[in-house]
Parts: sequence; structure tokens; C-alpha cells
Amino acid sequence: MVQRRTTHAIMRCMRIPKRKSEESRKYGSRGDDFLTGAAIRKLQAELSRLVDVSRPRAVEDLTRAREMGDLSENAAYSEAKGRLAKIDSVIFSLRERLKNAVLIEPGPGPDGKVRVGSTVTVSVNGKERTYMILGSQETNPTTGRISHVSPLGAALIGRTAGDEVRIKNAAGSEVAYRIVEVR
Repeated sequence: MVQRRTTHAIMRCMRIPKRKSEESRKYGSRGDDFLTGAAIRKLQAELSRLVDVSRPRAVEDLTRAREMGDLSENAAYSEAKGRLAKIDSVIFSLRERLKNAVLIEPGPGPDGKVRVGSTVTVSVNGKERTYMILGSQETNPTTGRISHVSPLGAALIGRTAGDEVRIKNAAGSEVAYRIVEVR
């Protein structure tokens, strides 16, 4: 005898996909909103350019294309409408980033400890290296700009000059970093 599965039984076996934002809300994680003053000014300039120049130009193009007639077969109208929607999406995204931005204060904390915004000189394997601890949106490890959530950045946060931290590298061995200076 063939057993029939009911819709309810099938639904219990299926996994419903979850959006990343739902997972973030569930576990209380937020995006990394730390930005330097220079990054904030750059975002503000980009927002201003989009609002004052690009968007009005896109609205003009859309109006001109709408005046051409039949909208169902008007490729210029569809293209202009899509471009305006994209610009509006970027404007919304920039406004949200700026609204949630946390300004990074340069230098060590008041107690001399490493924090986001500190520049840290470390000694590793007999060589000195300098890293600036930033938010994850502005990192570039090749130029010494590392995130506070990177393995090294997270290990350095809250430490002072003279402390030593150990980090496992990709090969699995530990590397010792001694903090020479925090500025």
C-alpha cells in the first residue's frame, strides 16, 4: 500500500529560507557602522551629487521619454525609469549609512588602550608593523588599515603598549604580536 503524504506532513519536512536581516535581528547583530570623518564626508558628497545633479537629470530624461508616447513599447522610458529607481535606491542606502554612522575618534582611549581609531605599532617576528584599527567598511590590510573585527584587530582592542597577543595564522600556528606603541 502506498502511503500518501499530506500537505501538512510535507510542510513540516521543508525548511523555509530565512533572510539575512531576520537572522541579524534574531541574534542581535548589526552592521559595522564605524566610519572616519573622511569617509563620512565622502558619503555626504556622493549623496549631495546624486540628489542635486544625477536625480534631477534622470527625472528630466524620464519626463522627456514619457512625452514620446506609447509607454508599453518605449525603451527610452523603461531605461529612464530604471535609472531613476537605481539612483533612488542608492540615495536611500547612503542616507541610511549616514544616519547609522558612528564617527571614529582617532587615537587611543583615555586610558591608553587600543580602540577603534587607534594606530598601533606591533613587533612580530623581529619586524615592526603599524596598523590603523577601523570599521570593516574602510579596511585595506595591504596599507595597514585593519578592521576591529579581524582576528588581529579584535585581539588588539582593549590592550595597551607592552601587551602581547597571539593569533593563529592560516597554517594553524600561533604568531605573537607585541604592542610597541598605541597612538
